Amino acid sequence: MEIPEATLPSFVLEHARGRGARPALIDAADGASLTYEDLEELVERVAAGLAGRGVGHRDVVGLWSANAPAYALAFLAVARAGAATTTLNALWTAEEAAAQLRDSGARMLIAHPDLCGRALEAARLAGIHSVVALGDSERATPLAAVLGHRADAPYPGIDPAVDLVSLPYSSGTTGVSKGVMLTHRNLVANLAQSLPLLPIGPDDVVAGILPFFHIYGQTVVLCAALRAGATVVTLPRFDLEGFLGMLQEHRVTRAFVVPPIVLALAKHPAVDRYDLSSLTWLMSGAAPLSADLADACEQRLEAEVTQGYGLTETSPVATLVPRGMHRAGSIGPLVPNTEGGIVDPEGGDEVDAGTPGELWLRGPQVMRGYLGNPGATAAALDAEGWLRTGDIVVADDDGWLVVVDRLKELIKCKGLQVAPAELEALLLTHPAVADACVVGVPDERAGEVPKAFVVLREEADTEAIMAFVAERVAPYKRLRHVEVLEAIPRSASGKILRRVLLERERPAGA
Repeated sequence: MEIPEATLPSFVLEHARGRGARPALIDAADGASLTYEDLEELVERVAAGLAGRGVGHRDVVGLWSANAPAYALAFLAVARAGAATTTLNALWTAEEAAAQLRDSGARMLIAHPDLCGRALEAARLAGIHSVVALGDSERATPLAAVLGHRADAPYPGIDPAVDLVSLPYSSGTTGVSKGVMLTHRNLVANLAQSLPLLPIGPDDVVAGILPFFHIYGQTVVLCAALRAGATVVTLPRFDLEGFLGMLQEHRVTRAFVVPPIVLALAKHPAVDRYDLSSLTWLMSGAAPLSADLADACEQRLEAEVTQGYGLTETSPVATLVPRGMHRAGSIGPLVPNTEGGIVDPEGGDEVDAGTPGELWLRGPQVMRGYLGNPGATAAALDAEGWLRTGDIVVADDDGWLVVVDRLKELIKCKGLQVAPAELEALLLTHPAVADACVVGVPDERAGEVPKAFVVLREEADTEAIMAFVAERVAPYKRLRHVEVLEAIPRSASGKILRRVLLERERPAGA
């Protein structure tokens, strides 16, 4: 298919003015909303105001907020001004946020008023002097003060194929988080690739519960729904009763979810207290969804449950199951304009159909690389543009894929990435810990949770070690288990043999 040569805001908002007073975004928490014409107008005015404050072509702006209508406004306005947005997890500590702000070179931080305390501290730690609040605030510049005149909105000469629009952070297949350089063309291409396969249109109401700081929520929920003319209903934080109430009150028709939410919809007794008859289609992503769980959810809700696959490095969509065509446990075929190869991870040769191998991908949605990290970029992308995903898949004769394992060391807790290396480095700062290894262990509700194996240099309580970590990281990164060992298994070169410990935690063949 032909990929439009457009900037992301111009593509997403191309038809916004013609949609007039139809709601683009509604906040389920307080009822605040933005119409399509208001959104288009305010994006221009905020872009003008940002330019007036020195934000321009190829700058980076941090965005730290829970889901809200103003999130879309800020994200698109930064892009309209020619800058890239680096998105921050709303659960992070000031120190976690500051690390990303420093690494990305952000010159401004935009934050939700509820986060302003942490945001000001993070900005101080990162050397950022300009903090804007997405609303009223006495501690930061309110967004209303940033509004400029529409006529002053800049035209910075963006090159869609080169200039970054989004700079999310991902651990890739291993290690600490790295800035994933996504261009305007990457995201526009991914929208063009995905929208023909997604049943979203102007009459739909879409659940905006997946965090917009995550590439899944950013591209597949926020940008795709707005491009399609749907209404996005946002929820600032997920809790099951609040989610179910939102589905009922706003007559939501489409929901993008992760497997733990599918599990709740399939099994939690609270579901029976709500009228969810408007919801006819759900798509699960960010982690594998079992066929049994998908079927159980479908039968209970009388709604189609499908899934797709992607990575931050692919903007994110690489495969999608077209509506009405799903096969048990499959993540579907590749989206248009995408090439795939299934490769023996040891020898590097392509494998036959039906044989497991590492999925390699190439297409217009694949990242430019990792910011300031040519070594990590070379490890992930080869000279011909093939991205090594780290996921082990099997393809049938039709090219439909099933994820069977992963080479990645990453832990996927409720669909969010937890890098073992980050937690291991933190554990080693504890005075009693001499060595550490962190792995993901199965959990019915979260998919996986982090467990630490530690070697102690002095006596210490494992609960105290978990508390030490919990004070320093976001809740989803907290250790759920700690086990003391005599030694961490390592190779002759000193590399942690994580697989040895994983095999202790997982039944044979799991």
